[in-house]
Amino acid sequence: MNDDYQQVLLKIKSDLSKYQKIHDEKKRLIIVSKSQTTKNIQKIISENNLEFGENYVEEGIIKIIELNDERLKWHFIGKVQSNKIKKIVKYFDWVQTVSSLKHAKLLDDQCNIQNKKINICVQINIDEEDSKGGIKIDETELFLNEISSYKNLVIRGIMSIPSKSNTLKEKINSYSILKLEYDKLTKIYKTVDTLSIGMSNDYDIALNYGSNMIRIGQLIFGERT
Repeated sequence: MNDDYQQVLLKIKSDLSKYQKIHDEKKRLIIVSKSQTTKNIQKIISENNLEFGENYVEEGIIKIIELNDERLKWHFIGKVQSNKIKKIVKYFDWVQTVSSLKHAKLLDDQCNIQNKKINICVQINIDEEDSKGGIKIDETELFLNEISSYKNLVIRGIMSIPSKSNTLKEKINSYSILKLEYDKLTKIYKTVDTLSIGMSNDYDIALNYGSNMIRIGQLIFGERT
């Protein structure tokens, strides 16, 4: 845990506030708590942060049960696996990494069984990198059209992880394309309100280009050991 995590959080929140004023739109911070102890997470909660992202189902569930805090919202941000969907639906409020029609159907079916609705973002592989999940940007509308009839899935928007090398070279075209796609979707689906882009290395660029949800872990907690 970074010793200066409080100052880091203040800086991030200051940036969020700045872009909220510029874009006249609420901007949200998701704390990525992968590999963090519940003790560290409690420190973050005490700074009035109530939304957390987990990459691994089992690890996330342990923290959700241990913390047992109904104020918290939990986002699943890892790779969706069919055999984990029952648990994802039971314990998480959001799934930000939906990119398979099969998984969307299984999520909806499981929500039906558990009498629950779940918020989803479709993951877009904006730079078409082999190492990342997600659909191609030009498949987004067709994909959403296919899953829009699922009554238990609340389509909140799109999530993406632009290429780090492009970000370092200040090739920001990916962010602009994602924002255009998001704006288009808000006109089609009344529930769409989330453009989830931006992590520790690029959140300022992402916010500048219209992201309204950033996912940050390393900057707050420090390098994972």
